[in-house]
Amino acid sequence: MRTRPLAFFRPALPGLPDLPVLSVAAALLFTIAAAGCSAPPPPDDADYATRVTRMREAKDTEFQRSSTPIPDSRKKEFLPLSYYPIDPAYNVPAVLKPGDRSVLDMTTSTGEIRKERRAGTLEFTLHGQPMTLTAFVEADAPNMDRLFLPFSDSTSGKETYAGGRFLDLERSVTGLYELDFNMAYTPYCYYNPTFECPYPPQENRLKIPIEAGEKTKK
Repeated sequence: MRTRPLAFFRPALPGLPDLPVLSVAAALLFTIAAAGCSAPPPPDDADYATRVTRMREAKDTEFQRSSTPIPDSRKKEFLPLSYYPIDPAYNVPAVLKPGDRSVLDMTTSTGEIRKERRAGTLEFTLHGQPMTLTAFVEADAPNMDRLFLPFSDSTSGKETYAGGRFLDLERSVTGLYELDFNMAYTPYCYYNPTFECPYPPQENRLKIPIEAGEKTKK
């Protein structure tokens, strides 16, 4: 993860569980769902909501404890973080189609350019609509173990950060993923301009509202 002044910042918070990839059972559910063109129902909505809630609370605690990414002088302004209600309908299966691994010059919040390599295209269905998002890795990354999904949608600049939001995924050997927009988070440059954050490229600008994950404070 990249952590330096004016850095492209997408870290895993200490003590927080990584975003899970699909288990074998979930992969089977994905196969069945793909045939029916619909996502499988979550195994237990209550347990799922509890897990996500605890992760959000842990993030608030970590941000309150640390002076970064939210400066002490702005903690009252931003904490606790604001979210859409947890909605399991935004937790969908996806399949990664390998890409050409071409490098994209991604514009950032400071005007600098970040070189990101296309790892592939995630194909999924949300609210009955087939969609895609390009997954990236750093152009000079030694491997493709952690995928980065910057995206924007029709809530951007209204209810969510104008510069889009991020998702991270651990690489799956099966090519099947759990794409959970309830885990979408706001880039750290929203809280602190000393961080440099890439803007979603045109191919990752969704035309629908993604009413899940982190929101901006009103």
